[in-house]
Amino acid sequence: MTDVFENYLSSTGVLSAEEINFSAKLFKPIHLKKGDFFIQEDESCCYIGFIANGAVKAYAIDKEGKENITCFKFENEFVTSFQEFVKQENSKRSIRTIEDTLIYRINFQDYQHLLSQVIAWNEVIKSVMEKEYSQKEDYLLNYNNKSTVDKYHHILSNEPMLVQRVTTQDLASYLGITQRSLTRAKGQIHRPNIL
Repeated sequence: MTDVFENYLSSTGVLSAEEINFSAKLFKPIHLKKGDFFIQEDESCCYIGFIANGAVKAYAIDKEGKENITCFKFENEFVTSFQEFVKQENSKRSIRTIEDTLIYRINFQDYQHLLSQVIAWNEVIKSVMEKEYSQKEDYLLNYNNKSTVDKYHHILSNEPMLVQRVTTQDLASYLGITQRSLTRAKGQIHRPNIL
């Protein structure tokens, strides 16, 4: 049933087989088509999800109605607007699939029950939050105040999955540049040097 999810939980090294089995029963599978919402901005943030297959983008809409993508999540990653989930508030951003996606999700009540029954889940969540923080730090360090070519070069070296699985439009939004600038940067980097 939830092999990918159970394998991930097992890989954390903090949950027993019984705890993994108990946990897996609380997460329900949801199949989303490309373009479906997992969480919508200004709606209640009801779930944490684990991506078993597929990918999502998280973004907010600015005053001009433009998407500002803040992150992408792929297989073996948790996804939610964590702050709003914990406070049970409306989400400040949307999380939408960029591919057909299978997510195992848990609602707030079941999440609270899980934390009360399986104390080791606090370690799992701590690890997820540390990874999330690290990703945000990397984003700020590598994509703020850098040239378009430097940003794209960093993607190629450190996050090649983005180039393979994300549209040029979404990647440009994530990098805070125009599609045209990104296309130009790709041309500069991939153009063979002529002597």
